[in-house]
Formats: sequence, C-alpha cells, structure tokens
Amino acid sequence: MTGTVDRAFRAALYADDDTALDTGASLLAADPATDAELARRGAEFVAQAWRRGWQPADVVRIVRRELDDTHVRLATALIRAQAGDDRPRGPRWTAQLAQLSEAEEADGNTPRPDRFTHATAVLELYRLLLRLPALEPLEEPREPRREHRGDARMLGRIRALLAKAEATGYPEEAEALTAKAQELMARHSVDEALLDARAPAKDTPGACRIGVEPPYEQAKAVLLDAVATANHCRAVWNEPFAFSTVVGFEGDLAAVELLYTSLLVQAQSAMATAEAAQRAGGRKRTKTFRQSFLAAYAHRVGDRLRAAAEAPVTVDLLPVLASREVAVTDRMEQMFPQTTTTRLRGVSDEAGWTEGARAADRAQVGNRPRLSPRPE
Repeated sequence: MTGTVDRAFRAALYADDDTALDTGASLLAADPATDAELARRGAEFVAQAWRRGWQPADVVRIVRRELDDTHVRLATALIRAQAGDDRPRGPRWTAQLAQLSEAEEADGNTPRPDRFTHATAVLELYRLLLRLPALEPLEEPREPRREHRGDARMLGRIRALLAKAEATGYPEEAEALTAKAQELMARHSVDEALLDARAPAKDTPGACRIGVEPPYEQAKAVLLDAVATANHCRAVWNEPFAFSTVVGFEGDLAAVELLYTSLLVQAQSAMATAEAAQRAGGRKRTKTFRQSFLAAYAHRVGDRLRAAAEAPVTVDLLPVLASREVAVTDRMEQMFPQTTTTRLRGVSDEAGWTEGARAADRAQVGNRPRLSPRPE
C-alpha cells in the first residue's frame, strides 16, 4: 500500500497538469488498502503546515480560497484527526479547532463521492498543503494568560452591543450601540494595562491572524488597520494569503476582532442600502462604486477611531500605556522586520465615496472616555 501511495504522489503532487492528477487518483482508487496510509500522510502534511507557522483557521481559509467545499471538508477532517496527536498550543488554537468541529458537524450528512473523485480531491488538497510557504510563527505564551475578574463578562457585554448594532435597521441606534461598545473596549484595555503593570509577571504581546477576504480587500485591510491602531494594536496585511496579522495584548486582540467584524457587517449592510437607493434613482452601480464606498468607509471610520484614541487620559496612565505600546511595536518589528506600504486602487466613484463616508458617520464609535487608574 505504501508503494502505491508513493507512486500516486510522484505522479500527482509535483505536477500541475490534469493527466498527472488522474494517474495518481486512478492508482489510489484501484487500491482500497491505501486509505489508512493516505490518511497518515495527510496528518504529516498538516503537522508540516504547523511547523511552517500556519494555524487551523489559516489552512481552512486558503483551502476555501484556492479549492472548493469538498476540499474544505477534507482539510477540516484532517486537522481534527491530527489534533489528537498534537501538543497543546493554547486557547486561541483550541478555539479554532472548536469552530472546525462545529463546521464538520454541520456538514456531517454530505455523502462521500466515488473512490476516483475522492482520491482526486485528496491529491489536490495534499498538493496545496505541500506547497504552503513558511509564515511568521504565532506561538502562544507557554504560561496560560491570567484571567482577570470581569474579563468574560466585559467581553460578553461588548459582543451583545455589537450584535444589536449589526441587527438594528436604525442608523442612530447602531451608532449609539457601537459607541458604547468602543467605550467599554477602551475601559477594558486600560483596566487590563493597570492590572498587568501591578502583576509580578507581566503579560507579553501576542498576535493573531484575521481574514481579509476579497472582494475589496484593500479597503477591508485599511479598516482593520484603523481598528487595530485605535485599540493599541498593530496590523500587517498579507495580501497573497488574504489575512492581516494583528499584534497586541490578548484583551486588545479580542476587542479588535469583535469591532472589525461588526463594522464590516455594518458597512456591507449600509452599502446594500446605498446601492438600492442609487438604482431607484436610475443610476447603475458598479464594482467601482462598491470599492469607493468601502474605501471611504474605512477612511472615515479610521479618522473617527483615531480621534477616539487621541482623547485625553489622566497623566498617571501615560507611562503604563506608553510601555505597552513600545512592547507591541517591538514584537511587531521582530515578527516583521521589513514591511511596505500600499495605495488603495480603484477609488474613482464620487457617489460611492460620498455614500461610504455617510455610512461611516452613522457607524461612528464615539470618543474614548476620560479614564483614571483604579484605586488600589
């Protein structure tokens, strides 16, 4: 069986043509005894991806982008199967595995195709996994993060506010709910900083990857960068693999994920409404309209978030916040010693820009409150 798998791999994994793929799939389909060895090799490819810096959500994202749902299901099953033999990797990794479990259960009734079709999909997936390049490692701290009292409750309140902001059909209500959520994020971040400053062993900055999917990924990356900066984090966009790496302290990383997701949902809802109004006025909307809309939305939200971040805090807080900012910058520069800037392309529709800016005004997040340290 090992020899059959080796011959199939030599035929299919190192060539891009369909004939080679068909040859490899035919060898596997004709020999049912290869199934166990094929699964074992898949687990090796997954483990190799982890050694190259990839994480479960990253692999699923790139498989979904490059292949199709069949391959996503295969990748999910491989990752879950390999997890039992893997070392513990931290809570963020565990949460990604849990999300994969939920997705696999939802797809549990999908029938398995014939052996040749299945073998073809497996080889296509393995070929992609084999060619994954190395990424910056996102190792989680060896010691588990200290859970400060109120963490879960605070983040639960923020999630609830943002969910309501996404669901409401009233712009003014969405504005008020999002503003309150950002206020809680600011308070939570400063409280975390103060508690960490007093702790015997201080937390260190971590990092996570957040998907920045096409279309209009440039504007989305700008929006994520604005949200990250406002919440004491730094973001570096990887365009080829459709994600940004966000560096910061754990509580701030969670806030960035929540707020970015919410603002993106609100932006897309507002864009659909704006397009409907444009069509009702007899004007055809295009891809350029949507690109300009999201670019303006990201730019305007960024202005408001920067204003919120620059709101004054008490003098006592400045050294604490400054030391954490230095720590985040140092970690980012260690991970990414060389970065470049890029310019937004395709922003030429005046109506799209105007409507996007208006939508950002309705989704404003308010100013940060004036905060002072907690009493001892």
